[in-house]
Amino acid sequence: MDRRFFIFTPAAAHAAFSRAGEGEPSYKIVSPYKPAARYDLPGKVVRATSAASIRESDEQVNAEAVRDMMNRGLTRLTGDKDPRDAWRRFVGPQDVVGIKVNASGAPRIMSHPVVVAEVVRNLVAAGVKPANICIYERFPDQLESIHYDRYIKEPVRIHAVEPYRGRLAEYDPRVYVDVNFFGEDETRSNAIRMVTEQFSKIINVPNMKDHGASGVTGCLKNIAYGSFHNVARSHAYSKTHTKTFIGTLASVEPLRSRTVLHVMDGLKSIWHGGPFQRDKRFAFFPKQMMFGTDPVAMDRVMRDVIEAKRKAEGAVSVMDRDPKTTQEVKAMDPNKNRYIREPLHIEYAGSLGLGVADLKKIQIEEIAL
Repeated sequence: MDRRFFIFTPAAAHAAFSRAGEGEPSYKIVSPYKPAARYDLPGKVVRATSAASIRESDEQVNAEAVRDMMNRGLTRLTGDKDPRDAWRRFVGPQDVVGIKVNASGAPRIMSHPVVVAEVVRNLVAAGVKPANICIYERFPDQLESIHYDRYIKEPVRIHAVEPYRGRLAEYDPRVYVDVNFFGEDETRSNAIRMVTEQFSKIINVPNMKDHGASGVTGCLKNIAYGSFHNVARSHAYSKTHTKTFIGTLASVEPLRSRTVLHVMDGLKSIWHGGPFQRDKRFAFFPKQMMFGTDPVAMDRVMRDVIEAKRKAEGAVSVMDRDPKTTQEVKAMDPNKNRYIREPLHIEYAGSLGLGVADLKKIQIEEIAL
């Protein structure tokens, strides 16, 4: 191996080696990058809620309400009076900024283009050149179905890195996680080159969604599975390894240090069948957005939103890991599932030092608009 490379294995990943006999995989993380300092507010989550943010009848999003939610949310997060100053804590004129959207459920559920357009507007207002902003996702069919270009006035780049499944040209061979889950032929997952070679900062814009394998999908899964290739192999069977894989990927440098802000789109959500909207009855409208630098804390708060809705609908908890739920699966039955869910991937990520998972230690600031 090239001597310029090193194997960086977080403390909890070391523990995974000793627990391999208990069913947890052994991870090898290879990267030439070291952690870098960033503006960090561990355990702090700001949630803005606005009844006017989205109209449920036709799902029309109110751009003015979104702007107000984002301005109030960011300034409350940082303590600044001017939203531009709040954004400047995360980015500056010298930065090349990637915006990691979630397009996996598009066009029915995704990082809404009104939300993403407002992120872009704020980045430009903070001094980032439009040419240095890139909205990215892995697959073009999903990304193109959203039509971000129709909402964003600035000439930013919109790019999918994998124009056909399995194309590796835009993945970095120097940065990868090597793990054998189920005896698969390809055991490496490489990071996206733009993440390692182009972006100096990343803004993560996930949704609030149920997920069949990981229980929920928010900040952690969007930035982790959306920035590496060959990730679906972690949930090839009813027993998955999403619990440990999500946090492990999110811990890899330079992805970890360069992801400086999470803006969670909770205007519309999915309480079952995620990450897709398999049936319109599984959609609901929390009409909220969350802001923070701590993906673990944000996902822990988000999990309770999904849980509350599932309880209200009479569905089993995302925490239910009874193998019986995977028997005689019916797609439209919210008490059945293809996988044994792993919602504790959030707590596992916390054990890797990615954030605060204990709800009692999370500072939630609410803004009602």
